[in-house]
Amino acid sequence: MLKITLDKISELLSEINKTHCVYAPVERSGEVCFDKWSEGEKVRLDVLKTSKSAKGVFFPQTEDIARFRSKGKELEISQAKTEGGPFVIFGVRACDVKSFEILDSVFLSDPVDSFYKARRENALIVAIACSKPEETCFCKTFSIDPAGPSGDVEGYTANGALYFEPRTEKGKNFCASIARLLEEGDEGAVRAEKEKIRGIMADLPFSSLTTKGWGKDEGNRKFNSEKWKELSDACIGCGACTFTCPTCQCYDVRDFDNGREVIRYRCWDSCMYNDFTMMAHGTPRKTRVERFRQRFMHKLCYHPENHGGVFSCVGCGRCIEKCPMSINIVKVMRAIGGEEI
Repeated sequence: MLKITLDKISELLSEINKTHCVYAPVERSGEVCFDKWSEGEKVRLDVLKTSKSAKGVFFPQTEDIARFRSKGKELEISQAKTEGGPFVIFGVRACDVKSFEILDSVFLSDPVDSFYKARRENALIVAIACSKPEETCFCKTFSIDPAGPSGDVEGYTANGALYFEPRTEKGKNFCASIARLLEEGDEGAVRAEKEKIRGIMADLPFSSLTTKGWGKDEGNRKFNSEKWKELSDACIGCGACTFTCPTCQCYDVRDFDNGREVIRYRCWDSCMYNDFTMMAHGTPRKTRVERFRQRFMHKLCYHPENHGGVFSCVGCGRCIEKCPMSINIVKVMRAIGGEEI
């Protein structure tokens, strides 16, 4: 077990930045999000949940795909390239680490998304345990341990220090590269921290929430529930839940003509929008109830059906915090999960 005092985190990031681009929870304009770190940035390891998840590092909110340029009767097409080189995602929590695995099951399945794959291969994940789980957390429902965040390197904050434990070969090499800044740490402090975290989780409001009544065999039973209408009545279709969710992966592909060339790009989209998947004949989900139902059925039934029983929710609680109408997946799970249909 290795450690570094918290007052030396900037020095540590500077050392890492010599060989790797660093993404960390940085504060800008009062918001904390994962973004590229540079000297002088304010890193907030004390913030449990960033405003948006770390998924944007692998799956950016906007991303160029290709460029088209015409020369007379010829059309020149070039594929956009992702930024190369290794990088470190520093300070992600257990829920976001799990979300990467869920995104992998989508973007690394055939046909493999080459942009996403390149970023995943270049990434090294430094995960940090959740010292103070919050009332909106329910990751335990999906078998995620906030006291064991995994990643290439697993970290814990205790007694004014950040403790490191490499979990992969990539993680071991990383710790070796920053060894001059680290010192031996007390494993007892980490054990105590784990016990504290798990004790907090056991007392949270959603500690009893289960996935009973949901999963790969429940789709047909849940689809026709009369409660979808009642639950969706307050939804205003703003999309806040999808844009803050670490596992949502819907996107649109658009073209932009700048007068010299056409840039084809993709951008995040939301199944909660009334023009989502709009085609010549219209949209397949014309009502708010249908769109609302699709979002939660996908996370709780369709994804488990197609990915070995794994739910497409990690219990981070961002949707609970961000929805202006206080609608969230916990209410849906409780309202419909145990009913007899």
